[in-house]
Amino acid sequence: MFRISRADEAFRTIVTVDGQLLGDSVVVVEKCCDQALAAGRVVHLFLRDVSTVDRAGRALLGRLAGRGVRLLAEGVYNSYLVGALRQDVRGEVAEVKP
Repeated sequence: MFRISRADEAFRTIVTVDGQLLGDSVVVVEKCCDQALAAGRVVHLFLRDVSTVDRAGRALLGRLAGRGVRLLAEGVYNSYLVGALRQDVRGEVAEVKP
């Protein structure tokens, strides 16, 4: 299962991902974020109820963080993953949504 939603607000775009971030879903998430970045928008990628992230998914998250996409997470697994990626890319601590 995979679900992605996009909410365009006044000054940012929030891309929310649920399910598994692997295979074809990685391409979909990257395309969605690329479109928002190309439009000059601030992008927040929110991992909510993500159960699996494969190597391609981790690489995507690292690339997006390196391009300025803000990674947000809900849950223990997602928070750990985002925290590790953000520290690798920027030396920051992950933001956790309650």
